[in-house]
Amino acid sequence: MGMGMGMGIDMKLGLNLKKHEQMTAYKITTSGFSILLRLGTFSLIWWTLTNGETSSWWFGAPAILLALITSIALIPPMNLVWYECLRFIPFFLKNSLIGGIDVAWRAFYPRLPIAPDIIDYPLSLPLGASQVFMTNTVNLLPGTLSAALDDNTLKVHVLDDQKDFLSELEAVEQHVAQIFGLSLNISSKGKSNETL
Repeated sequence: MGMGMGMGIDMKLGLNLKKHEQMTAYKITTSGFSILLRLGTFSLIWWTLTNGETSSWWFGAPAILLALITSIALIPPMNLVWYECLRFIPFFLKNSLIGGIDVAWRAFYPRLPIAPDIIDYPLSLPLGASQVFMTNTVNLLPGTLSAALDDNTLKVHVLDDQKDFLSELEAVEQHVAQIFGLSLNISSKGKSNETL
């Protein structure tokens, strides 16, 4: 019995390692694609600026290489899950529309409840582009505005503190995590961060 259980654990570990290797290969491919895309873009810009003059490449090739290295240093390649980006579009459009209607409704009917407040929302996303994307995306929720991002905490200005913004913020964070290929375990009582 102990032997069978050990083999089951070994097989499970093997499957998990195989899945991790596949995800790592996917991310490397995505990063490689990003670098090739930048290289192609910089080359196209150089070719356009020089009207396709082949003798200009003696100076252009080092300039393109320098631009590529600089762009990677300033904005490292991100691992995005493209189908999750496509799934995010309807979510973004729906919430943008609802947010716009909500704010317009409050402007035309000032008797609606407005109890502004600043709430602190602890982020589970890692530092970097995913947190910036989350901060910008929060602005599309009805009655919310990102006020500050400090020490993994997003300060959010809300129009009505009686509304449940926590679940909406968690939904946005989950969508953003999926776009960046992250797996988050978020609950209203506590949050933990776990990357693939």
